[in-house]
Amino acid sequence: MMRLATSPVLIALIGLACAILLGVPGRTITSAFTNDVLIFLDGAHRIHLGQVPNRDFHTALGPLVYLIPAAGYQITGSLGAALPAGMALVILLFTLLAMHVLGSRLRPVLAVPFGAFLILLLAVPMNLGDRIDALSFAMFYNRIGWAALGLLLIMYLPPLTARPWQETQDVLCASALTLVQLYTKVTYGMVALAFLIFLVIAPGQRRRAALSLLSVIAIAAVVEFFWRGTASHFGDLLETARISGGRGLEGLMGPLFRNFADLTVFALLAGIALRQQGSAWDALFYAACAVAGLLIVTQNAHNWGIVTIYAGSVVAAHRIMSGAGSLASAIPLPMLAFILPPTLYHAGALILHGTLATANAGAPLGLPNFQDLRYTSLWSSGNQGFPGRYVDSLKSGGSALASLGQDIGPVATLDFVNPFSAGLGLTPPRGDNSWLHWNRNVSSKHHLPPEQLYGEVEIIMEPKIGINSVQLRGIYGSYIDKHFIPVRETDEWIIHMRRKPEE
Repeated sequence: MMRLATSPVLIALIGLACAILLGVPGRTITSAFTNDVLIFLDGAHRIHLGQVPNRDFHTALGPLVYLIPAAGYQITGSLGAALPAGMALVILLFTLLAMHVLGSRLRPVLAVPFGAFLILLLAVPMNLGDRIDALSFAMFYNRIGWAALGLLLIMYLPPLTARPWQETQDVLCASALTLVQLYTKVTYGMVALAFLIFLVIAPGQRRRAALSLLSVIAIAAVVEFFWRGTASHFGDLLETARISGGRGLEGLMGPLFRNFADLTVFALLAGIALRQQGSAWDALFYAACAVAGLLIVTQNAHNWGIVTIYAGSVVAAHRIMSGAGSLASAIPLPMLAFILPPTLYHAGALILHGTLATANAGAPLGLPNFQDLRYTSLWSSGNQGFPGRYVDSLKSGGSALASLGQDIGPVATLDFVNPFSAGLGLTPPRGDNSWLHWNRNVSSKHHLPPEQLYGEVEIIMEPKIGINSVQLRGIYGSYIDKHFIPVRETDEWIIHMRRKPEE
């Protein structure tokens, strides 16, 4: 059996390989949810020009969602490489945390497979549960949240042996994982905070959990001193909750049935562990893994993946292996069979993306700054259907804008996302929404006033091939007709320019 010291080395090699495969080609390949990807590139462009999330533009997502691609953009100088490079950096940092947490708490037979599972889940450019041909960095924040929460839950286990600086390293890891979740998507952050409070109450690790909580509070205070966006962020969260919250029992049943096989395996492992040497605290931990995971997944738009039950399964397997009898030595095999299929699936998708990016596959999105952001319709003949027509429309829209002259003022798009500021290198407006998703963060009852949304805008691009342009026209159309005038029309766009005072 592998020695304990080999776990961090193997986890480091896995993390390094994933970071290289994702980041080195320097291109983003997307075959699905292209509009979502444009949200993050617009955010990277905004930050590059000095804007601050929740101060200069509204978003219910945490600032790290925009800072990560902004860091990738800063490193590479290419918006097309921004997301792969930013996520490669996240993978390397996450790998350092995983080396300590998994290496200090799990035997290598569990630590290495689960480390590979988490790192590949983080690295794969694909929405969880999608087909392997649906490559996209859309909703990459969910994978960050799941990976960070899955690793944090392993800290329910005490260290295998006493090591120098163990408590200090534990506090640093727990604090970092919690903060990453809080500043990526608050849904995960709330669960992470609840877990730390649970550790403060449960016997065994109260001191380090309390220190971790204090560290999180202290660092959050420092972040707010520089960010000054917390109040605005919570306001955006509440507004989004008013629009899209409250899915009830119906929203729970779908994820429950889609993940029923995983939940069944988890229940079996947890039941064996509790029967062998479990405690009431263990039972509460396993129940929380299932309930919290189900609640999170009801807020997400992916078909599979409750990572908390995988983390809980690893904890249960560790408990079983710590006992006596033949089951203790046999449990790694079913545990490996549980983890291996999604790990290999994500590895295949990551390799596919790396291969396509290296081969410069697909076609660029048609705007000057998006040459390394390439769209391809895998395993089908050409750009068929709405996604292909949407991508094609960006080029014509950019050409029409460029024909207006050099001094183009801030541009907005009457649609889901604005690709033109980043794609053409224009100064973005301030005070607007990062994106407009009908009945998710904007509705007929809840939306930004047009005076705020378009207060700094000089040109509005109205698509004829839009995602929710018709609905947005219903609430903002009268303002646009009053304050803007159509100046150009193409097969895909109507360009409105702000009226001059005398008009």
